[in-house]
Amino acid sequence: HRVAFVGSGAWACAAAKLAGENSRRSDLFEDQVAMWVYEEEVEGRPLAELINERKENVKYLPGVPLEGVRCTSSLAEAVEGATAIVVCAPHEFVHGIMNQLQGRVASDAIAISLTKGMRIRPEGPQLISELVRRKLGVDCSVLMGANIASEIGAGQLSEGTIGYKVLSNALVFKQLFQTDAFNITMVPDVEGAEMCGTLKNVVALAAGFSDGLGMGSNTKAAIIRQGLAEMRRLSKKMFPCVRDETFLESCGVADLVASCYGGRNRRVAEAFARAGGEKSMEALAGELLGGQKLQGALTANEVHQVLESNGWTDDFPLFTTVWKIVNGLADVQSITSFMANQH
Repeated sequence: HRVAFVGSGAWACAAAKLAGENSRRSDLFEDQVAMWVYEEEVEGRPLAELINERKENVKYLPGVPLEGVRCTSSLAEAVEGATAIVVCAPHEFVHGIMNQLQGRVASDAIAISLTKGMRIRPEGPQLISELVRRKLGVDCSVLMGANIASEIGAGQLSEGTIGYKVLSNALVFKQLFQTDAFNITMVPDVEGAEMCGTLKNVVALAAGFSDGLGMGSNTKAAIIRQGLAEMRRLSKKMFPCVRDETFLESCGVADLVASCYGGRNRRVAEAFARAGGEKSMEALAGELLGGQKLQGALTANEVHQVLESNGWTDDFPLFTTVWKIVNGLADVQSITSFMANQH
């Protein structure tokens, strides 16, 4: 397989590190992994050029070596001849990227999405894996889980979950990513795994608000419990095929816990609460994330559109409270108000 990454942020680079190492050890893959890098300048030079020269992404994942990875700012060049496509770009940009890729990907290629989020359309929400599947005409699995990029890049023990529809394709991607320090389990539940990866960012904001207000472990535990319950309930309302067991995998409870104690959404939400509303979440993200995207606030708005259009807002008090805080309709102190709806 010729492997191509579509995206070059922190998580994409952490995954590309694993893929680059494994591709050189396995006859299943060509030795070099291609990576599309969004065209931007760092230190006065194109970022793709810098990564190729220094063998690391100096902006989004500095200090993590990228051996066996060749970067280009040309999307067409990155995917040329590729038979294993890895999609790992901010979810709000994937639709436009897939439009550019239509007709450029071989019909026998396979894909996997590492992107967490959903696309909101007038006719209803669409998961990123389904978007890739429809636009490119290829099977698309997902890799989700407790995947804080800097920790994976440092070689710390981590886990992931591949959700699949075609087992043989999932096994290819398992060989591409699994290492002694990165263990992968597989579930025949693309929708469940992907919904977990999408919704946990909203709960992570709630956990960050709690931290910023100086609340303790009991409060955060209540937020995580309620968040997991709402994640499961909404996933099954939207996709009745979702399996309960998926929420006990790395893509479910493990990713939720990791995101509520680490991760960028929690960090920005904590800073927002500490600032007492004097700074917007967008401004704080710009200060704290070094150019990375804040997915939680966008996802909170997208989730609310789904809830409101279906008349479900009262059934999801934590998601609704986070949406209100993010949009200035409620004070951050109201983050625990979801408890009032439990009685």
